Formats: sequence, C-alpha cells, structure tokens
Amino acid sequence: MNITAEQALADIAELLYLEPADLDHEADLRDQGMDSVRVMELVERWRSAGLTQIDYIALAEDQRVAHWLTVLRELQLSGENVAG
Repeated sequence: MNITAEQALADIAELLYLEPADLDHEADLRDQGMDSVRVMELVERWRSAGLTQIDYIALAEDQRVAHWLTVLRELQLSGENVAG
C-alpha cells in the first residue's frame, strides 16, 4: 500500500489538530506543534500502512512537510524497485 501525499498530509495535520491546508510545507513542524512522540506515532502509523523502512531518524533530521513528502516518495520508490 502506498502512502499518498494527501494521506501523509492528513495524518500529519490530524496529529497537530490542523486542517491539511493549514500546514506550512516549508516551516519546521516543531514550530507547528510537532514533538518526538507525534513523530514516533507517524512512524508507527506509516509502518502499519506498509512503509516498513520508515524510521524516526528519517523524519527527525529535517522536520519540514516538504522534506517528509520527499522521504516518503523516495522510500516507496526504492521499495518498489526492490520488490520489482
């Protein structure tokens, strides 16, 4: 199962009690209310959805929505290459 950008935005926004459209894609998510516990919750949520290679470090090093979407896309593409 792929995690779409729309799903990722919905998941992030839900944890921050925001609407997806209210997320600033270039601002640090810590400034929008993200903390380490919420990051771990996203990691577990996305692992459960099938993205088993996601980890805390991949998200914690750069906490901008734009970066996270890139990480998700790249991990999913690399997973498809391995599976294919």
